[in-house]
Amino acid sequence: MSRTLFVLTATATLLLPVATAAQAKRYPLESVEGLRFHNLSAEPAVLQGKKGLRATIPEETLRRIESTQRYGQGLVWIEDLDFSNGVIEAEIAGALAPGATGEARGFVGVAFRVQDDLETYDAFYLRPTNGRADDQERRNHSAQYISLPQWPWSRLRKETPGKYEAYVDLVPGAWTKVKIEVRGEQARLYVHDNEQPTLIVTDVKSGANGHGRVALWLEPGTVAHFRNLTVEPSTR
Repeated sequence: MSRTLFVLTATATLLLPVATAAQAKRYPLESVEGLRFHNLSAEPAVLQGKKGLRATIPEETLRRIESTQRYGQGLVWIEDLDFSNGVIEAEIAGALAPGATGEARGFVGVAFRVQDDLETYDAFYLRPTNGRADDQERRNHSAQYISLPQWPWSRLRKETPGKYEAYVDLVPGAWTKVKIEVRGEQARLYVHDNEQPTLIVTDVKSGANGHGRVALWLEPGTVAHFRNLTVEPSTR
């Protein structure tokens, strides 16, 4: 059976979303059609019996990024989808890639309000290997909010320890449902269908009127899987 592989930035025919509500758009992510990619390779794959998209950042891409000292995140986004406020849901999974460094955690998440430079955006992401670590401090860093390029995790942790990250139970390589609610300068991350949010941000750095793309997100050292992306924009 043939496979489709995309590296760096690629474009395919627009994928028509499956309507799930009056304003919601659902993207099964069972093929690469209609998706665009930055700094990664991706292909359809099955994880735990469920179809989705598998994505990694290739070694040659990492070498190129390191030589330019630019951010090394990988993004998968859908064309013609502008998002400011509303709800984003997806099933995601992150595990360590072969040869991952000691600082890798299986980083996987969702970015929103992504700008054209593909380096300016807000994001919530998970560190799956922290979820059941024996070290409590690592557990406390299981879920994270960032706003690149000015507010990476390191700056947020240094200037406001504990404010933009939290504990949540995670298993590497397991499908994990996440939901992000964005309203102006406020955003909430929900994990595992929990009624209460894992992480609350009251000062989203892109501001009350920020807008841009929605993108699936991963960092180097990760084998990521994504499925069932749903975006429901709101005007307030």
